[in-house]
Amino acid sequence: MWKLKCSTGDDSSLQSLNDFVGRQIWEYDPEGGTQGERDAIDAAQKIFHDNRFVKKHSSDELMRLQRLQEHGKRSWDAPSSDDIEANQLPMTKAGLKASLRRGVGFYSSLQADDGHWAGDYGGPMFLMPGLVITCYVTGVMDTVLPEPHKVEMRRYLHNHQNEDGGYGLHIEGHSTMFGTVLSYVTLRLLGEAPEAAVMVSARNWIKTHGGACMIPSWGKFWIAVLGCYSWNGLNPMPPEMWLLPYALPVHPGNLFNCVMNWVHTKKREAREK
Repeated sequence: MWKLKCSTGDDSSLQSLNDFVGRQIWEYDPEGGTQGERDAIDAAQKIFHDNRFVKKHSSDELMRLQRLQEHGKRSWDAPSSDDIEANQLPMTKAGLKASLRRGVGFYSSLQADDGHWAGDYGGPMFLMPGLVITCYVTGVMDTVLPEPHKVEMRRYLHNHQNEDGGYGLHIEGHSTMFGTVLSYVTLRLLGEAPEAAVMVSARNWIKTHGGACMIPSWGKFWIAVLGCYSWNGLNPMPPEMWLLPYALPVHPGNLFNCVMNWVHTKKREAREK
């Protein structure tokens, strides 16, 4: 069972200006939780999967379940929209106070022990591929990403595949070559079989939209690092651009992916296995 842990700043293996206070980490305990808690998580995952094309974001449902179990508060539960429409109760002072109490109860139930509110940085579909590819080419895949992590990563990519088989730039975006190729590669590196339905539909989308070579330059960079694309197919950024005045907009320090310029000059790529 997965459980959200918030750092208290006592981790000697990590260093930051605030000792990573508030850093949020999901930890996996195969024996953790009661059967009822595990059943609740399974039910929440199934509901999200069944409605994934309608509601794209998970709304931190697993974190909310954990917080509610820890705090044991359900006083904020609101009536359903059907009940509200059926009764059409007039707003009264007592009803207003009850609504305010539910709101305060809801947010206090989700508050971490140190006072902050945790949240999921979800949405972009191009961040996880970089992590997975880097772990693969540096040979630390199984160390950094044990099997329980891979299972959840695959689940995430399964849940956020669009109905047409492709993937967007973000979870609510239309399918793009950038999102689809990187997600496809990531699934393969995470152990997904090529004949799996999610892979077949993604591969068909890629083929019907011109092939993987139609991916933008940032995507070409990653698959070149992986050794699946020639560095000759990328437009290089001369390292001499670092000598330009920083005030210029084209200075690499002002660009989001300036580190890629060094990798390109070295032509780094994964070794064949």
